[in-house]
Amino acid sequence: MVLGEPAEVSKILCSEPRIRALSFTGSTRVGPRLIEQSANTVKRLSLELGGNAPFIVGPDMDPKEAAFAAVAAKFQTAGQDCLAANRILVHESIHDEFVAQFTERMAALTVGNGLHGEGDLGPLIHRQAVEEAAAIVDDAISQGATMIAGDQSQAPGDNFFMPVLLTGVTPQMKVWREENFAPVGGITAYSSDDEVIEMANDTEYGLAAYIYTHDIRRIWKLMRALEYGMVSGNSVKMTGPPVPFGGVKQSGLGREGGATGIDEYLETKYYCLGALGSVSGS
Repeated sequence: MVLGEPAEVSKILCSEPRIRALSFTGSTRVGPRLIEQSANTVKRLSLELGGNAPFIVGPDMDPKEAAFAAVAAKFQTAGQDCLAANRILVHESIHDEFVAQFTERMAALTVGNGLHGEGDLGPLIHRQAVEEAAAIVDDAISQGATMIAGDQSQAPGDNFFMPVLLTGVTPQMKVWREENFAPVGGITAYSSDDEVIEMANDTEYGLAAYIYTHDIRRIWKLMRALEYGMVSGNSVKMTGPPVPFGGVKQSGLGREGGATGIDEYLETKYYCLGALGSVSGS
């Protein structure tokens, strides 16, 4: 275990030629810096960076079933999770009923101090995170989004942020573009599979995506077309020791876990040995 100032420690680890590989889990902002600092030593890197997961709801889904799953995917660890559903994309035919069910389920969540056995959602990591979450909400509202729920006067402490639901979210808003890492959910309606694929892929991130539909043809079409390292169909749980965890694009390089996880620490070495009887002088 190495303790110290992260920026200084990383420079040493990246520039030291005796270190052949580095694995990093953290922000997308830091990942490119580690690549730059490791360039001179041509170091092997595995990077698990940020996410901006879409949660796609097909037109055939029961709005209540899908909404309950979306609440679970959005508000796990109070939204402070790289797998959290950031952009909830719902087919226009069930949009209004989905919003109603999501609002009802979200209202049932309690916010409190987990050390006291209270609440479904705990605090954010620090006060700055609360301020950033508020700024993302304010930005969305200023650009035309509607806040359905999220009264911050009910927060039980300075580092707590009450869960927020925004509708009418558009790609120009921070809540669409940024990994908000907070209990802020944004819902957008779509009209076709091709449109939702384009919407879901409209991000620099590519870690995880969720699909909720009972149409197996739609599932395979979306799974193949979505530019994400992990795609989960009809389940909000997709991690575990056997899973090759990781993303594409700005969400990182390589995989952690599963049979492929060990490959990040191995090099392929090819051996070619001629017939011993043909060696000169034998």
